[in-house]
Formats: sequence, C-alpha cells, structure tokens
Amino acid sequence: MHRRTLLAAAALALPASLTLAQDGWPTRTVRLVVPAPPGSSLDIVARLLGDKLKDRWGASVVVENKPGAGGLLGMDAAAKAPPDGHVLALGFNGPVAFAPFMYAKLPYDPARDLAPVVMTTSQPNVLAVNAALPVKTVAEFVAWARERNGRMNYASLGKGSSSHLTMELLMAEARFQGTHVPFNGSPPSAMSVAQGETDATLMVAPALLPHVRAGRVRLLAVTSRQRLEGLRDVPTLAEAGFPGVNALAWNGLFTAAGTPEDVVRRINADVNAVLQDAGVRVALEQQGLTPVGGSAAVFRELVAAETQRWGTIIRRIGLRLEP
Repeated sequence: MHRRTLLAAAALALPASLTLAQDGWPTRTVRLVVPAPPGSSLDIVARLLGDKLKDRWGASVVVENKPGAGGLLGMDAAAKAPPDGHVLALGFNGPVAFAPFMYAKLPYDPARDLAPVVMTTSQPNVLAVNAALPVKTVAEFVAWARERNGRMNYASLGKGSSSHLTMELLMAEARFQGTHVPFNGSPPSAMSVAQGETDATLMVAPALLPHVRAGRVRLLAVTSRQRLEGLRDVPTLAEAGFPGVNALAWNGLFTAAGTPEDVVRRINADVNAVLQDAGVRVALEQQGLTPVGGSAAVFRELVAAETQRWGTIIRRIGLRLEP
C-alpha cells in the first residue's frame, strides 16, 4: 500500500483510536529502547518521535540506547518487558525478520514475544566505498573486488543486520568474496570506511553523508527499486545490473506481546500523527529517511512477508551466526 494512503487512513482513524485508549495510559515513564548507538539512524528516529510523543502522552519518554548482538539485546528488552506498552523498542529487519534463520538459538521468539505497533520509516541501503579506491561505479567495484580474491573487507552495522545481509546477497549475486567487519551501529561503520579501515559498506545514508561531503566516501548505488529522492545522482543496483539485490532497511515500534489492543491502538495513532508533522517529516527526509506510518495490522503483514522472503534468501546463502 502506498505510504501516503497509509498515512491518510491513519489520520482518519486517529480520533476513534484515542477514544479506545486505555484510561490513564501511560501511568509512568515510557522507555523507548533503541538497539543501536547514539547518532545512528534509529537513534535519530527515536529522539524525533520521543520529543513529540511526550507532549501527546503527558509523560516522559526516555530514549535508551542498547546496542549489541546485531540488535538482539535491545529487542530482548522489549520482548521480556511487562505487556503494558510502557516499554517500546525501535526494531528493524535484523533482529526481527532475519534472526530466526541465522541463529541456532535466540533469547526471544520475534513472532511469539513481540507485537508490531507501527512502522516508522524505511530507507534503502547505500553501497559506499572509501574514496581512495579506484572505483566509481558498481561494475568497477565488482571487478576490483573479484581481483582482490577475498581480500576486500566491508563494514556493517552488526552481525545479522540489513547492512550485513544485503552485502552478503550482493556478493552472492555478483560472485565475489569479502571479509565482514561488524560494528555496533552506523556511525562507527561509516567512519571505518571514511578512514580506510574497511573498503566498503552497504548501509543507510545518514551516517555516510558527512563523509561524502568531506570527500572521503563515494556512493555507488542504492538498494531500492527507484532512486532515492535526496540522492538522485546515485543509481539503483538494478540499474547497475543486479535487480535481485532489492532491500529496504525498515524500522518500527514493537512492544511485548500481550499488550492490550487499546494501548497498541493509542500508540499507533499518536505515532502516525507525529509522522505527519511537517517538521518531523522534513527532519527525517533530510537524513534520507522516508516516514511511513500505517496501521499495526499493515506493519504485522510487512514483518511476516519480510520474514518469509529473507528466510528463503538466508537459507540459499547459507548464512549462520553466533549471537
């Protein structure tokens, strides 16, 4: 469903959702757990939302950064919280849709222990390289990486992240090898490429852009089907000859399974309202993040579809990880 349609539907449903909200919720501070470090794209989204939601809820919203284990630590905090909506986590592909297929054992079951509340933003990953590399196109990068015969190394936002898995998919499709260097989040990952510690990365744009402007990082392609509005000069991987590498790094709010539906509806309606705020939308879009919104049901369907799609890809690639 088109993003604008989702947001329009959410706006029409807002008054009814609020009247259904549980009386007195929230009754205490709301914790918004971010399974990524400060300065990451998830952190940017969480702090923008938290600043607006505290006024709508009449309660403090504390953003708590809990990076580590590819996002598993942060999502586990939400999965094991009391099911009352006072602990939310800004989840993403890795620890929700990918993890069940990559890890032999998880501290939680995403399908059983987490309740999708609302999709917040989506954005493509961007293939970026250190500017000193002798490559200016995807074709040149692939040829260079093949010549390196496994000695290319790439940064990611952590084991099992969309950043990690999308590069693994590109390597499988383009038939070259590389060494994975995981970091806890996008800022250190981007810095490693800018400083030449790693050769390349596939990650969301916000943390890369300062290094691009400084001439230390070069962007080669985006993983969406269409070019990114703020990066119109950067082609898609499909244009570069790899239509099978199509991926969006989505994120959204989750809470513990069993949270009352009226509380879920209240949170969903208020987040949709915040995502329609002009200032919030501009701030997100300036970072290369696309506001989404929509109902909890639509978000649940997306998570289920992404889990099925990437489960097939992960099995084909044969990627297995240790937490």
